[in-house]
Amino acid sequence: MDDFKIYLRLLSFMKPYWKRVGGAMVLMVLCAAFAGISIGMVLPFVKVLFEGADMGLPQAEEAADGGLMDMAPDMFSSIQDQVRLKVLGFFAASSSLVALERICLVILILYFLKALFTYLLTVTSVSIEVRVIRDLRNMLYMHLHKLSLAYFHSSRTGQIVSRITHDVTLVRRSISTGFLQAMRDMLVILVLGFIVFFISWRLALAAFVMIPIITYVTGRIGRRLRRYSTKLQEKTADIVTVLQETLSGIRVVKAFGMEPFETAKFMGHTEGHLEANMQRQRAESLAPAMTEFLGAFGGLVVLWYGGRQVIRGDMLQPEMFLIFLAAMLSIIKPAKTLSQASAKIQEGIAAGKRVFEILDAEPDITDTPDAVEIDRIAEGIEFDRVSFSYDGCDQVLSDISFKVSKGQVVAVVGPSGAGKSTLVDLIPRFYDASTGSVKIDGRDIRKIGVKSLRALMGIVTQETILFNDTVRNNIAYGLEDVDLSRVKDAARVANAHDFISGFPEGYDTVVGDRGVRLSGGERQRLAIARAILKDPQILIFDEATSALDTESEKLVQEAIERLLSSRTNFVIAHRLSTVTHADLILVIAGGRIVETGKHEELLAAGKVYRKLYDLQFKDYPQTVGEA
Repeated sequence: MDDFKIYLRLLSFMKPYWKRVGGAMVLMVLCAAFAGISIGMVLPFVKVLFEGADMGLPQAEEAADGGLMDMAPDMFSSIQDQVRLKVLGFFAASSSLVALERICLVILILYFLKALFTYLLTVTSVSIEVRVIRDLRNMLYMHLHKLSLAYFHSSRTGQIVSRITHDVTLVRRSISTGFLQAMRDMLVILVLGFIVFFISWRLALAAFVMIPIITYVTGRIGRRLRRYSTKLQEKTADIVTVLQETLSGIRVVKAFGMEPFETAKFMGHTEGHLEANMQRQRAESLAPAMTEFLGAFGGLVVLWYGGRQVIRGDMLQPEMFLIFLAAMLSIIKPAKTLSQASAKIQEGIAAGKRVFEILDAEPDITDTPDAVEIDRIAEGIEFDRVSFSYDGCDQVLSDISFKVSKGQVVAVVGPSGAGKSTLVDLIPRFYDASTGSVKIDGRDIRKIGVKSLRALMGIVTQETILFNDTVRNNIAYGLEDVDLSRVKDAARVANAHDFISGFPEGYDTVVGDRGVRLSGGERQRLAIARAILKDPQILIFDEATSALDTESEKLVQEAIERLLSSRTNFVIAHRLSTVTHADLILVIAGGRIVETGKHEELLAAGKVYRKLYDLQFKDYPQTVGEA
């Protein structure tokens, strides 16, 4: 996608607000018109000061006798003089003071209207910008939820956060300064340019001889700025990434005394950000500086050439030369900001590329056109010769086949890295099998709507995710208008009601970011209460007790056993003592099922399961009695 198409795509976000954009355009025209009219007020003001109430107007008889045409040898000069005479005639009065008062009143009205239209334009422009940025951020956020887990595993969280925050802000600047402000400046330049050409096209050509040079210089600077802007955006994302990682892992940082290391790493990134920022700032500041210098050079040409004409009396009258100078000086400011617009556009294009990388990312998990909706599981779940690879090369699962009847408890055990979590991640379609199929009631889950499929399931993982919200809202997450009594019932089943009641604010207690104010066991019991309240038909426990102490594990295990009844359950277990009553145990090693059966059968077989079991008893002899 080339730069022009990227910028057009950014501007297309203004389409829903075309009425506001149209209103802004009208206000731009009015602002530009009043800027030109205000410059024109120099003419009657100078005339009334130096030539009195009649302002040097020719007598009616002279005009009738063709005196005006004598002063204007060509048609262009004739039109110019006619406009000049009409303006002066409007302000002519019986005395100089009356004429001066009339001129001052008109100037006051003009500047009031100009200020009013400028204010309305600013408010309208900002209303467009903020709505566009809101829509863009909302679109990005909604699209992120459509993407599969594979996208987030291959992307840095800080990069994603930076694009939704920092890069979108740069897009706003490219719309505000780069488009809306640029349109206004262009209209002002056109109006003032018309005035200077109307007064003296020869002098105007001499003044504007620098425009091609200015355009070339700002274009070169703009291309350099885009490179620097992209580099700065990447450095900003690095800072956000390090900050996010440090804050989320602050307990580990402190436990290992790594504060100096993390500080040095952060300072290294901020130093890189500083260098990139200075490169961008130098490039951004160079464009208006060069524009101002080259514009001043053009102004000197005007002063020299126009001054000679006034002194010699060749072409320009003094008051017209003053208007010319006023218009030329007034062009400098919009021309300067217009040169900045190019820089903002280049920044916006660089940011737009990064934003559109997210918007254009295709989700891996989607509903097929013939997908059906289901609301229950009638028979069971089957894995039929399932293989899976994250990268298309290394197989994580190979030729997995087994059946689970409705209501059974299936335990998945094996050494770390065997593929246990990946196996259960295929059931809610966090990933799709590379080959083979996962079926519910004989139907390939890829033919089932993702939303209805996941509505059947409750998942409790080792890393419990809680939100910085109240206990009540965390338990009722994903459900609307749930009575507090139902929330309390779910908490009782999960062995959570007692410790929740001990909080000063009870179920209205805020748990902190990721549940940091709770212990590991408390967080797990809230997660179980969440699953209980959802009342799913399929439950997945992914090593939900492996990180808990003995007392917490006992409470959590009791809650899990209550939850398992009358549901189809998948339990990934690190501690084998927790799966002794499972209807089916799958032993995974190297991505393959190496054993299946019940606890006693697998112990008697004396293979992988027996070795894992004996190793745990060796490390935790206190569990032998429980076995």
